[in-house]
Amino acid sequence: MHTVLHRASTRGHANHGWLDSHHTFSFAHYHDAERIHFGALRVLNDDTVAPGMGFGKHPHDNMEIVSIPLEGALKHRDSMGSEGVIRYGDIQVMSAGKGLQHSELNGSHTEPVKFLQIWVFPKVRNVTPRYADKTFDLAGRDGKWQLLVSPDGKESSMVVNQDAWFSIGKFKAGESVPYALKKKGGGVYTFLISGSVSLGDTLLESRDGMGISETESISLQIRSDAEILLIEVPMLD
Repeated sequence: MHTVLHRASTRGHANHGWLDSHHTFSFAHYHDAERIHFGALRVLNDDTVAPGMGFGKHPHDNMEIVSIPLEGALKHRDSMGSEGVIRYGDIQVMSAGKGLQHSELNGSHTEPVKFLQIWVFPKVRNVTPRYADKTFDLAGRDGKWQLLVSPDGKESSMVVNQDAWFSIGKFKAGESVPYALKKKGGGVYTFLISGSVSLGDTLLESRDGMGISETESISLQIRSDAEILLIEVPMLD
């Protein structure tokens, strides 16, 4: 088993006033040669956007982009004509493919929006761009893994252009939680949204992350009530 540990306090940080962003991997003006990506996982940004503010129209291409709201309302609009507002329990997936433009704005003028934006390298380049969002049953993640994203849409998950699986779970202190990797040779990135867990001999706390590869399964010991995001991806050369 091979592991890489990213403590919350070691992430890149940029506070622009309207945007407070923490970067697990190198992004924008934050660069760390040791933290470019974990396998096909390229970006994991933990963003807070002030009321009434947001990212204006900007381009993307050849990246799978997954947005997971944690608090508030995130408003999306893109050059394909898609638009909508997502909240906690919703997931948004965008295949940028051969190119598109989109904007992301706080859908509220009174409350901040907090969300995770995650980029994954695509399996096939230059596909036709695609957007989708979905509301998941929050009860489906209590005490178990709820599959959010997959390459094939199984378990009512959203489809992504990569051999990648995103799962989220909420667990109580004292539970022991296994996870079996779905594809041989892949790795799984564990991001702790809240709470505390032990992974092997390592204690993870809120916003810590750990990448694990060269294994077929992991087991998490829940130390205090926790919400956990798992991102399984191919390990790139």
